[in-house]
Amino acid sequence: MPSRKSMSYKAIFTVSALALALAACGKGGDQQGGPGGPGGQKGQVTVVTLKPETITLTRELPGRTSASLVAQVRPQVNGIVEKRLFTEGGLVKAGQPLYQLDDKTYAADAENAKATLARAEASLNSAQLNARRSTELVKIDAVSKQDDENATATLKQARADVAAGRAQVASTGVILGRARIVSPISGRIGKSAVTAGALVTANQADALAVVQQLDPVFVDISQSSAELLALRKQIAAGTLSEASTPVQILLEDGSRYEHDGKLAFSEVTVDEGTGSFLLRVVVPNPDNILMPGMYVRAQVGTGVRQNALLVPQQGVTRDPKGNATALVVNAKSEVEPREIKVGQAIGDKWLVEGGLKAGDKVIVEGLQKIGPGMPVDATEKGAAPAKPAAPAAAPKQ
Repeated sequence: MPSRKSMSYKAIFTVSALALALAACGKGGDQQGGPGGPGGQKGQVTVVTLKPETITLTRELPGRTSASLVAQVRPQVNGIVEKRLFTEGGLVKAGQPLYQLDDKTYAADAENAKATLARAEASLNSAQLNARRSTELVKIDAVSKQDDENATATLKQARADVAAGRAQVASTGVILGRARIVSPISGRIGKSAVTAGALVTANQADALAVVQQLDPVFVDISQSSAELLALRKQIAAGTLSEASTPVQILLEDGSRYEHDGKLAFSEVTVDEGTGSFLLRVVVPNPDNILMPGMYVRAQVGTGVRQNALLVPQQGVTRDPKGNATALVVNAKSEVEPREIKVGQAIGDKWLVEGGLKAGDKVIVEGLQKIGPGMPVDATEKGAAPAKPAAPAAAPKQ
């Protein structure tokens, strides 16, 4: 059996080992950290300090493009098409000839009207001479007063015949000119519906061609009447002021069109079926990129808000109920959760409607390593990182 002395040594060794183990655990616990995180250090987060701004609220609305002027070319006289005088799909100017009809009959009528006018003018000359002589002779009773009156009446009739002849010449000239069909407006012309040799009739239902003016173009968009009422209430309450910003156009592929438009007018009648009304935007189109019938989206300014707060979207999360929440760094440098209200998205930010105020520091980076109530060191987003402290000099031997 071991002696009492050996058992005493073993007990002392066991107690000493236990004390050393407890001391090591205590020291390791200090290194592994307490409530501040690993090593007792605070969490590192990046924040954005909210500042009031003046912003223009916009609404993105779908729309379709249409030509600013459209002219359907139709004949005003009957005839056979002799030739087409334009290139399909090309640009034409107002007054440029498009079709030439067979005008031989109309030319003959015009010449006949000119001959009739010449005969009437000759008769007028003779009537003027007779009336002048009769006026002189009646003074000396060389002719009767009735003959003088007849000469005056003949002169007036000759003048009326000349006026009628001139009107006939003008009329036949107009008809002859309409045999040469011209463009009523400047623009781009489409395909021709007829070829040489086709018979066309005055005021026919089918157009020979269509000319459209594409610079500028119209963009017709629709807006809900309910949205309009809400905007008017906000403007009346002083929350918003009216905006007169240019209208930005987004193409079908999502790219922004280089030329901004201008709101021309809004329709005064609401569509009963859709509950919306029409807005028309005039957009420059010098390169003819926008074509009639294209689907586009228009960003229309709805109002200007003073002292607005914008929070980065990366700093806002949603709980299971869909409520928006954000984590902020409070005055104690601790993480504080906030339930907030956000409105529309403006770029990569949300418009704050409630729950945050100017000066709040919203955490946007480092969210995975922190929790409510945890102390943190906050760095403003975009600020230069702090330089590490220089290592202490080694003591001299």
